[in-house]
Amino acid sequence: MTENLFGAVRRWIEMDPDAKTRSALAQLLTRAEDSDASAAEELQRLFSGRLAFGTAGLRAELGPGPLRMNRLVVRQTAAGMLSYAEEQLARAQQGADNPQDLMRSGARKIVIGFDARHQSDEFAADTAEIFSAAGWEVHLFTRPGPTPLLARQVLVLDAEIGVMVTASHNPPQDNGYKVYLGGELSRFLEPHGRGVGAQIVAPVDQDIAARIAELVDADTPADASASSPEAGSDVAAGAARTHPVTDEARSSYEREALELLDPQTYPQRDLHVVYTAMHGVGGEMVTSLLRAGGFTVTPVAEQFEPDPDFPTADFPNPEEPGALDLALKTAESENADLVLANDPDADRLSAAVYDDAAGAWRQLSGDEIGALLGRHLLERGPLRPQADGGAPVLANSIVSSRLLERLCQVRGVGHAATLTGFKWLARVAHMSFGYEEAIGFNVDPEHVKDKDGVSAALIFAEMTASLKSRGISLIAALDEIAAEAGVFVTGQVTIRVSDLSELGKVTAALRAQPPAEIAGSAVVESLDLTQDPLPGTELSEATKTDALIYLTEAGDRVIVRPSGTEPKVKCYLEAVADTPGVDADPEAIGAARAQAAERLEQLRTSMESMLS
Repeated sequence: MTENLFGAVRRWIEMDPDAKTRSALAQLLTRAEDSDASAAEELQRLFSGRLAFGTAGLRAELGPGPLRMNRLVVRQTAAGMLSYAEEQLARAQQGADNPQDLMRSGARKIVIGFDARHQSDEFAADTAEIFSAAGWEVHLFTRPGPTPLLARQVLVLDAEIGVMVTASHNPPQDNGYKVYLGGELSRFLEPHGRGVGAQIVAPVDQDIAARIAELVDADTPADASASSPEAGSDVAAGAARTHPVTDEARSSYEREALELLDPQTYPQRDLHVVYTAMHGVGGEMVTSLLRAGGFTVTPVAEQFEPDPDFPTADFPNPEEPGALDLALKTAESENADLVLANDPDADRLSAAVYDDAAGAWRQLSGDEIGALLGRHLLERGPLRPQADGGAPVLANSIVSSRLLERLCQVRGVGHAATLTGFKWLARVAHMSFGYEEAIGFNVDPEHVKDKDGVSAALIFAEMTASLKSRGISLIAALDEIAAEAGVFVTGQVTIRVSDLSELGKVTAALRAQPPAEIAGSAVVESLDLTQDPLPGTELSEATKTDALIYLTEAGDRVIVRPSGTEPKVKCYLEAVADTPGVDADPEAIGAARAQAAERLEQLRTSMESMLS
């Protein structure tokens, strides 16, 4: 076992293009060969498997070896992705009516973006080199930028593949790799066309992972210059096919985003926004857009410039307790109307407002922001008309609140609920607005097939300024929505496990012994998403997921789902109260909220006991 491990480490060192990770492994290996037990244990941890490639791409701590994010893992991933794409495009060409049209210059094209995390630019450059050497037309961003900017560029270029190097809101020591499909490759794999420009879903992720494994098992060097029959080995010629994605892409995005505003119907601009980029890449674009839109913006200076060490936020997620402290302090001193925050890659949006009743600032939940934006878009109409003339649909993930669905029902507008993640929301036909409770929103699905915290910030400011002009706070607006559609209160219970391999045991135990009641209310309906489709959808291998849904007689909903990226099981809770009615006063709405909140705590206690 030890010699096999040491041999694998030596081979990895030979292939690793990064001097720093080579050196770190070489030092560990020397110590382990000298009978240092701690070094041997560390090597065993680093080489006990391989970083899994899935629908979330890759995401892990930076470091050496196959279980960490590093240049060799990225190059192997890119090589496997390239091999898979070449095979699928060849299949598409064989079945095409006019193969020459399919293989036009637009067909073998990739666009690559990156954020400001440690080594993001290196991972992007490695990916570009692999594809360029194989004869692909590579479009590489010239500087760090937001994830939605990359997602948009996949559609602008009609590229087969988009790669974004980012770990979103993970801790500073992490990095990741997100993959989008577009162009002819996406149209071949999903003939209905709804996945063009969106992140990959099953079984594409599994097929790419299998191809990566095949190349690694065959000990194939992570050099793709020979993987394409047309590529040859002239890397210099490949480099000539690399095109810089310049700031014109940013300017074009901003022009389209500003077109989303409706200055005729919503001309109000009396709004002072405090904005934090959370040390990420959204600051430049968001402040530029808000100012161009006519709003007053004060950035949180300490968190504005991109910084991969995130010095004021150990866990740079706006949802984390304390993450908005600097922004709230700035808002207090500036007497601002609204706090807006992005996560480091600017695909998510958080907001906080001053609550007069509580006498303090309050951060809104993702479900509250989703309901507010949803109602605003219902009242002003879709930001862009449907290209095919279809009736617009609002959508949210299944773990989000049912409030938007109820509001759509009340107003006679189409609604869809999808599996968790924007990779599914992006595939909803005729979607004009979509959101997920983890502060992900998309107000412009025509141009970005992913969550977008940049354009969402602009529309949220438009809505807030309009409400302010009528003397309505965001808290009061939430009460108006509750009066019309009902009171829905949400919360979570999180069960942490020792590692990812333990995740399935929690849901397996519930399948073996399903609950007959939760918090004293009988379970009247249950869904197992490994066997049952979501309402209005069809079950397929791609949509099967390890999640359980329970509805109770009291109207509660409980969803249990293992996390896709972290060693924890999430339990999503929702309690409801009767609709107070559109003429209800704030006191009646407050009483209904208190009733639902009390029920939510009962659900929390019940599920903590059940899952412990």
